[in-house]
Amino acid sequence: MQKLFLARWCTLIGYFGLLFLLLSWFTWLAPPKNIPRVIPLTLLIVPLLFPLRGLLHAKRYTHQWVSFLSMFYFIVGIDTSVNHAEGQAWLGYLTVLFSLLLFVGSIFYARFAPKDAARSDERSAK
Repeated sequence: MQKLFLARWCTLIGYFGLLFLLLSWFTWLAPPKNIPRVIPLTLLIVPLLFPLRGLLHAKRYTHQWVSFLSMFYFIVGIDTSVNHAEGQAWLGYLTVLFSLLLFVGSIFYARFAPKDAARSDERSAK
């Protein structure tokens, strides 16, 4: 039970950290100069909003597929830390950190969470 609690908090810290980091990054920390702000906000934040309800309700299936979503943000963080302007690589490092927290937490939550009782009852009835 302690592992499940730790994995859930790791997932939530990674998720909300990533959400707030990206939101603050593209609105006031280092807004893009060449394109409108709405484009990176839409491309990077909207996909994070889809699993919000499932993560808040501790759905095992949502934790399973959000681990795949976190790898996209890991790639964005690596690219930013290597190729971004001078003095802004820390944004990439934080993105990598939060995406790894999200990945590890969601993988361990999916591993240790009990399977849904309603689905197992439905399968056994068939």
